[in-house]
Amino acid sequence: MDFKKLLVVGAGQMGSGIAQLVAQSGIEVLLNDVDEKAVLSAKENIRKQLGRKREKNQLSAEDEAGILERIRPVSDLSNGVDVDVVIEAVIENETVKKELFKRLDELCPARTILASNTSSISITKIARATKRPERVIGMHFFNPAPVMKMIEIVKGLLTSPETVEVIRGFAISLDKQVIVAKDFPGFLSVRLGTPAMNDAFYAVYQGLGSVEDIDVSIRLGLNNPMGPLQLADFIGLDTVLAILEVLYEAYGEQKYFPCPLLRQMIAAGHFGKKSGRGFYDYSGKEPKPAL
Repeated sequence: MDFKKLLVVGAGQMGSGIAQLVAQSGIEVLLNDVDEKAVLSAKENIRKQLGRKREKNQLSAEDEAGILERIRPVSDLSNGVDVDVVIEAVIENETVKKELFKRLDELCPARTILASNTSSISITKIARATKRPERVIGMHFFNPAPVMKMIEIVKGLLTSPETVEVIRGFAISLDKQVIVAKDFPGFLSVRLGTPAMNDAFYAVYQGLGSVEDIDVSIRLGLNNPMGPLQLADFIGLDTVLAILEVLYEAYGEQKYFPCPLLRQMIAAGHFGKKSGRGFYDYSGKEPKPAL
């Protein structure tokens, strides 16, 4: 199935990255958010990202203009639902996602596939809010979506094999490596990776090492592209907390119990890169340890 038009709901860091990625592939993208200013801000951020690529001769001015033209902000969701697929990228909250999928199910044509970018919430539960559970699927992108090479597809209990294959083909067309996970809390990547971040939070909390040394120990010691603290900042500390809470509720294992320091940082309004401060301070040209 060749997608011609796609709707991204949620214009935050992840949603804007998905919109940019899809538009770069030649598909028209409708971008929606409950906050109209967030959509305009996302479009401007995409413009800046593309401008940097053009300055590095990685993108022509003509291609840049074409990508931006293919991204169209929509303030009224009912005006942007005649699409082949919807990718939801709103906050990591089960109730919010269910309510959104219920509305999308009512508004979208029968052919539309409803995909969630959730990193931890059950696709089967989300699908239950619709009358098309066979066409509801997880499509978990990684931040930043235009750069990260993997997409994790999550098959809900009632997701049809046809939907899985269509979305797999779509993900491959975006030049991504695809993995398929069963619908268990945290799926594959998050269930395996989040405890490492939580351990790093506890290492800072217990004073075992500096923020920079903890990240270097994993980045260089284990040959990871980014340390767990900086990765958490990029994901969003509030999102990481929401994931840990889902995993702890599901499995009851201590490794998923959120570090108190994480809660304290969020209470202070330090959400990571998107707020300008997390484990690192992002106010300068280069991030610097903030703790």
